[in-house]
This record gives sequence, structure tokens and C-alpha cells, in this order.
Amino acid sequence: MAQTQEASKTAGKPIRCRAAVARKAGEPLVIEEITVAPPKARELRVRVLCSALCFSDIHFWRLEEPHGYYPRIFGHETVGVVESVGEGVEDVKVGDTVIPSFLAYCGECPDCISIKSNQCSKLRFELSPYIRDGTSRFSDAKGETIYHFGYTSGFSEYTVVDITHVTKVDPAIPPSKACLLGCGVSTGVGAAWKTADVEAGSTVAIFGLGVIGLAVAEGARLRGAKTIIGVDLNPDKVEIGKKFGITHFINPKELGGKPASEVILGMTDGLGADYCFECVGLPSLSQEAFACCRKGWGKTIILGVDKPDSKFILNSLVNNHSGKTITGVQYGGLKPNIDIAILGKRYLDKELQLDLFVTHEIKLEDINKAFKLLIEGKCLRTVIWMDQERASADGVTFNEL
Repeated sequence: MAQTQEASKTAGKPIRCRAAVARKAGEPLVIEEITVAPPKARELRVRVLCSALCFSDIHFWRLEEPHGYYPRIFGHETVGVVESVGEGVEDVKVGDTVIPSFLAYCGECPDCISIKSNQCSKLRFELSPYIRDGTSRFSDAKGETIYHFGYTSGFSEYTVVDITHVTKVDPAIPPSKACLLGCGVSTGVGAAWKTADVEAGSTVAIFGLGVIGLAVAEGARLRGAKTIIGVDLNPDKVEIGKKFGITHFINPKELGGKPASEVILGMTDGLGADYCFECVGLPSLSQEAFACCRKGWGKTIILGVDKPDSKFILNSLVNNHSGKTITGVQYGGLKPNIDIAILGKRYLDKELQLDLFVTHEIKLEDINKAFKLLIEGKCLRTVIWMDQERASADGVTFNEL
């Protein structure tokens, strides 16, 4: 009833609220009062409960050119409640809990209809500073435009999203866990399940044990992989990795100059790992992953995000005659409109360990501390709460940083 009353008071009207605004590349975010316009046709306005900080936010926050649009509201691992809807929105209603997604689903194009792709060919993924109609719904106190990010912009108390970019989820999933399904965890688990299709008894090698790499391990564990090798420079990831199924840990700094790929080949009787995942965004690691991927049927999956013009080189003879494959993928190959609900159910069924990914929970005003934690490698996911009343109702204890 309260949500319906709220919508009746605010529907069709601009809302003033707080947001963390990036004014310049690489500079601390500024907590400002902004105005969020009402949704237009086929859009909905969402009252954000909380958002998690993903390294992709940091990656693009650092960029000046290309794709550096400022001022901007980042945040793409988000969950919220629908506050109002525009004309033509039928799939969700006011009061529904939703997860915005950077990938669209039109439901009509060949890619959306096919089980082989999550790349909508009608509404392609682009690093646009706008919502789908090419305009912004955000403005600052001076009335000047604030840009969107990834069609989501979750570091605001309210955001506006196109209907093709939202998925309704079970409200029984705690918001601090639900928001994780918007990017990192889904990307890693999906890469293991859908892109690689990891088999029981197989060997998996993961380069980079951030959230995506650990989520790959979680997905491989759930699939029954026998050996899961983690490669990371941070020794703290040894114990963390074990919780997600990592059976062997390699720290490249302790190899005396020997490539990690050589060590992995040695561990697998010279055959290599059945499935290799690059989860950092370095061309050198993509080459390493491919080098220790098993001949005959091995798959190397590139998940890390590097600069837009980055390249890596493969040996032509090895690539053409080894029988192994290499591929890139977005969002682990998952279709948000279908697979987010599946992952949510796996969590509620106590199979998917979402809780282990959340290491910190903070208030919006402390968001810059979340950036510092992630840059320094001192957290997995920090959840930033916009709705502090809901956080209190959920019994959240905020971290003092």
C-alpha cells in the first residue's frame, strides 16, 4: 500500500534525490541532489535499494577518451523497486523488484529468439551516455545534463531504465545479494555454465581471482569440476578461493620467472586444462590462458575488460592445428531476462554462494571508500545502500571504513 501511495504522489513528476556523480575522470564522486525525470514510453523509474561496485565501473571511471562522458552516474550492479512506469510497459508493475541490466532483450530479433546468443541485434550494447532514446533523465541543480552509464546508473536513489533492460526478480532474495546478479557473479558463473559448459571431472584454470574469477570457480564447482586452478598475485586469495572450490593456487611472483602456463601444463601431464578463463583484462594473460589450454577440445574464455584498442597475438600454427578454441563473451553468455531468475532460485535453494561475495556494506555517502577498497584489492563486493531504511529493516550493519 505504501509503495502504491508513493507512486500516486510522484508518478509523472520529476523526483529530486541524491546521487553519487562522477564529475571528472578518476576524481572522487560527489554526492549531489539531482533531478530524475519521469519515465517516457516503454521506460520505468526505479527506486534503487542498493548497488554493488564492480571493477568495470572503475575501469570506465578512469577513462577520459574514448567513452569518457562527464558528469556521469555509474553503477550497474543494482536492484530496486519500480516507482512508476511509462506508456506501453506491461511486463512489470509498480512495486515489483527488478534488476536493471546493461544488456537488452527485445524478444523479437534473431539473437533474442536464439538460445545461442545474448547479444540483442535490435538494441545493441554500446557505451552510450544516454538511455535508449538518446537522451538523459538526469539533471543537476543547475539544470545541466548528467549522463547515464550502461543503461542502468545505479549510484542514484532513483534511476530510469528502458523496459528492455530490466528483469523482475523474487523479492525474497536480499537486495545486497540480488544486486550481484547484475554483472560480476552472473558473468563468471554463466561463463562456466553456458560459454564453457564445464563438465564433471574436468580441469579448470582461472587467471585472476577477483569476483568474476571466483564466480567462475563457483560455477565450475557446481558443475562438478575435479581440479580448479586459481592464478593470482594476491596471497590472500588462497583461503578465499578455497571457499569457492579452488583446489590449487598459483602465485606468479613465486615461480622464479617461469610462466604460470608452464606450471599448469606440468600439473596436467603436459596436456593442459580443459577450460581456461582470463578474468583480468590483460592481453598477456589471454596468451597465457590459451597456451595452457588442452589441445583437441580445450576452450579459452576471455572475460576481462581491457582498453578498447587492446590486442593480443596468437601463434598461427598452434591456433590453426591444435584443435582448441578461444572466445570472448559478455555477461557469461547469459540472457538476463531468463537466467537471472534461475541464479536467484539457485541462491534461495542454498546452492549458489552469493553471501560469500559481499565483504562490505556501506552508506551512499561513503562510496569513495568503496572505490579505494576495490582498487587496493581489499574487498570482493562492497554494497552501497541508497535505501538505508530498508538496510536497517534487513539488519544490515554498515562497515566503518
